[in-house]
Amino acid sequence: MTVAIVGTSGAVGQELLRVLEERNFPVDGLVLFGSSRSAGRTYDFRGRPHVVKELRHGDDFAGVDVAFVSAGGAASVEYAETVTRHGAVMIDNSSAFRMDADVPLVVPEVNPEDALTRPRGIIANPNCSTIQMVVALHAIEKLSHIRRVYVSTYQASSGAGATGMAELEMQHGQIHRGEAVAVEKFVHQLAYNLIPHIDVFTGNDYTKEEMKMYHETRKIMHSDVEVSATCVRVPVMRSHSEATWVETERPVSAGEARRAFEEAEGIVVIDNPSAREYPMPLFAAGKDAVYVGRIRCDVANPNGLAFWTVSDQIRKGAALNAVQIAEYLVKSGSLK
Repeated sequence: MTVAIVGTSGAVGQELLRVLEERNFPVDGLVLFGSSRSAGRTYDFRGRPHVVKELRHGDDFAGVDVAFVSAGGAASVEYAETVTRHGAVMIDNSSAFRMDADVPLVVPEVNPEDALTRPRGIIANPNCSTIQMVVALHAIEKLSHIRRVYVSTYQASSGAGATGMAELEMQHGQIHRGEAVAVEKFVHQLAYNLIPHIDVFTGNDYTKEEMKMYHETRKIMHSDVEVSATCVRVPVMRSHSEATWVETERPVSAGEARRAFEEAEGIVVIDNPSAREYPMPLFAAGKDAVYVGRIRCDVANPNGLAFWTVSDQIRKGAALNAVQIAEYLVKSGSLK
């Protein structure tokens, strides 16, 4: 089949190229798109060079079977009709369509069948923080319905893209050289700091990022679960971490939860506190799984569980999840 990547030069676009190659996705033809700044760049895929074309309105997507789009919400909205006009399935990594009723929002470990009903030819990739959380929640939901979730996220600089990582590196260098610290990408200095502010604040004083976790979780899980999130940017290069507390309808023991996590698709359990073994972003970077540890009963709630998750948000939180959606479509016969 013919695959397109829109936003090839970005962090997610580059990860898509790696994931497609590593997973041996059935690519017969590959078309790369980018902005006017990126047009003309060359990237290798399976030993062959591919030149980035400038994204324009027209018929460039004729013959494309699946298009992975990661160029920002504005580009997704502007080019959606162009991408899908000739029948391509658009798997979109922006927030533009996530809460549209006629666009499925899919995490393959949780609700893959939703991808089969796509009246607009668009499938939305959820927010990176939501993805890793719902993979873990799904394992517990099978044991007992989850009523409430309280989650604090510790989100890496790369969640803001390649420029976020570059700014963190730059700030560390400036501090070590005794120079003034430049702040451009983030709202405050991130080096040696934490910023409890990701995306814009909304009318209820939660940020848009925090409200995404509320609404997206309910849509993906087809659930009435209540989610209260606090999202924090931390001076880590790659991989998001989350401290999660859940309240279930019946008490679920830590052992029961651990077995459910161990049996769940897409999860690796690292949970041996006495040996100081638990997931950390340093070791999750570049890996596919959602890592779960610090599994324990909540001492403040008889129906509560607490656990810690870490996952590479560029990989599982974006590129890998998108490719897994496409793999499901191929397996189900919804793509060639």
